[in-house]
Amino acid sequence: MEFLSPQEWQAVALSLKVSLWATLVSLPLGIFVAMLLARGNFWGKQILNILVHLPLVLPPVVTGYLLLILFGRRGPAGAFLYDTLGFVFAFRWTGAALACGVMAFPLMVRAIRLAIEAVDPKLEEAAGTLGASRAATFVVVTLPLILPGVLAGAVLAFARAMGEFGATITFVSNIPGETETLPTAIYTLLQVPGGEAGALRLVLVSLAIAMAALVASEILARRVARGIGR
Repeated sequence: MEFLSPQEWQAVALSLKVSLWATLVSLPLGIFVAMLLARGNFWGKQILNILVHLPLVLPPVVTGYLLLILFGRRGPAGAFLYDTLGFVFAFRWTGAALACGVMAFPLMVRAIRLAIEAVDPKLEEAAGTLGASRAATFVVVTLPLILPGVLAGAVLAFARAMGEFGATITFVSNIPGETETLPTAIYTLLQVPGGEAGALRLVLVSLAIAMAALVASEILARRVARGIGR
């Protein structure tokens, strides 16, 4: 990383931090929602499915604006969090993590849901007949079988979060050292005369991280396919 300037390295480090937190915090919810969509049979299942995948089809700027309305200092959720916990999302790196997590969530849920649907329900039913609770069945039977899919979903979400731009810049702006991630730093450098060299360096870093994530995701996906074939 010696070829990066301190400000460029700061953007890389912040992107990694934001993407990691976005992935880790959304992973438990992603597994829960994927289980509901794969195994659940309830009213509103299709509505939940639509809501989960909505960020994939909405313009990212629209998603960012909705987050600003909901989680801004004067928004219903944002005002509640600030008044009760003193927690702020808007124009903070935490808001960038929230925006990245929302945009990456559909990819995570889809990968985990496919892994769950590949598990034979009879295995889970057998554990139930032996007296295991639903929670114990999930931990002992289901989770080990879907673990490659969970890891693949997490890797895809991380890669998507690293590349998020529209929702992030709309929700938390582009503040150096606070919300300036890799994509926003590249955009900023392209607006500055003579900034092309810095933008190219960050593009190369982005390509390296994205390719590593996709390779890891492909390896995990093949492991899932081999597991289904057994």
